Amino acid sequence: MSAEENKPKGLDLTQGIALGEIADGGMIEGHVGGEAVLVARRSSEIFAIGATCSHYNGPLAQGLLVGDTVRCPWHHACFSLRTGEAVAPPAINPVACWKVEQRDGRVIVREKAKAAPVREPSEDEPHRIVIVGGGGAGFAAAEMLRREGFGGELILLSADKAAPYDRPNCSKDFLAGTAQAYWMPMKPPEYYTEQLIDLRLGTEVTAIDPKARKVTLASGEHIAFDRLLLATGAKPVRLKVPGADRSHVHVLRSMTDAKAIIAVADKAQRVVVIGASFIGLEVAASLRARKLDVHVVAPEARPLEKVLGRELGDFVRKTHEKHGVVFHLEDEVTAISDKNVTLKSGKTLDADLVVVGIGVKPRLGLAEKAGLEVDKGVLVNEHLETSAPGIFAAGDIARWPDRHSGEAIRVEHWVVAERQGQTAARNMLGQGVKYEAVPFFWSLHYDQAVNYVGHADKWDETAIEGDVANGDCVVRFKRDGKVLAVASIKETDLDSLKAERAMETGAL
Repeated sequence: MSAEENKPKGLDLTQGIALGEIADGGMIEGHVGGEAVLVARRSSEIFAIGATCSHYNGPLAQGLLVGDTVRCPWHHACFSLRTGEAVAPPAINPVACWKVEQRDGRVIVREKAKAAPVREPSEDEPHRIVIVGGGGAGFAAAEMLRREGFGGELILLSADKAAPYDRPNCSKDFLAGTAQAYWMPMKPPEYYTEQLIDLRLGTEVTAIDPKARKVTLASGEHIAFDRLLLATGAKPVRLKVPGADRSHVHVLRSMTDAKAIIAVADKAQRVVVIGASFIGLEVAASLRARKLDVHVVAPEARPLEKVLGRELGDFVRKTHEKHGVVFHLEDEVTAISDKNVTLKSGKTLDADLVVVGIGVKPRLGLAEKAGLEVDKGVLVNEHLETSAPGIFAAGDIARWPDRHSGEAIRVEHWVVAERQGQTAARNMLGQGVKYEAVPFFWSLHYDQAVNYVGHADKWDETAIEGDVANGDCVVRFKRDGKVLAVASIKETDLDSLKAERAMETGAL
């Protein structure tokens, strides 16, 4: 990068800007020294915070102001304009907050404000909280408990061998080789020590006793709790055909899985991906980035049609085909040998590596064994509390009453898991917060990002704005005239943010 390209962009805020240049409800990006700063105006109040999202460095100035917060246009993270706090995932870390001076009709920004003080613990908080599951929900809950000032014992039990990490990246940049392993952890190792979080990795919980208020580990140890969060996530569905247990056949759920696939991919030339799911197609894109020949086998007529509809399904397929992926749709794998895959149609595909992406199932065993109410997921109320008082559930296993659709739904999205984990944390501290966030996910296919807000299992109408073929569109999924979900393909997606907000307020 040249010196010219590396220069801070926008106005030099230390020199000031006329108040009239900042519209009410508007945002302007400038800089203080070498740091990008966002200036936002709400009536007579002027705020200044870091201009770059702490998640993936999205440009906040192109996002959406909602009250005294700003939402990132890339992955819908939300930050407080007053403190810089990350108030909604996927961002966890805050952005800097800056002091604002108003003098002679000008707005001047020169120095950072001090970080907000840590909240004081309440007198009636629980003594010990146990979290079962070290994924997005479990980590977000632990982080929020300490952020909210919880001073009691906090135990995070994870079956994973790695400390909480950015799971969505396992099928995206990490698998493609463009993200290094040290980028993946949600927090550095010392964080858990500093925050007095008793993180126990590779730990299997075998039973929960709601009446005795304790969990049992595979080691035989019993751990008592005052509040419990169940966040056991989901497990990949395994393929049941001859040869599915061969060493070059893999699923992708964890970072361990991703590393195992990379180890084989480094020596492979030909890959067969079984399943045209989001995971399957993200794997296909990532392995194409490694210059492997990739074939995708799936029983449906077009990829992702059940989620995104015909038009976007066709767009996703054509995007992959432009990058060299070969599809074998309306077909199935019947057998796997050391060097090839046999299809129901009679075709034989060469394969040094096979990746199975045919869906996941929620891990409900512990909940069922504990006698919690289960129906296509662990049933929770609007506060994410299960049928057993003091026991909460979040993430892939939780089925909650969705205010927008009016139905009980269960959603397997990373951002949903994180946001539920944070809400459960607050409610374990007695705050009585309703979980009303609109579901959101994004999926990356080469340079095309698909954003999706809401939830639509079924719809009877799609309304399309823009040009699907050129990857610049918004698609609304409706049932009985009501918009249930909105999918869009744009780099910085203000339309998706506006749809999310409209669903929150009931305007959509």
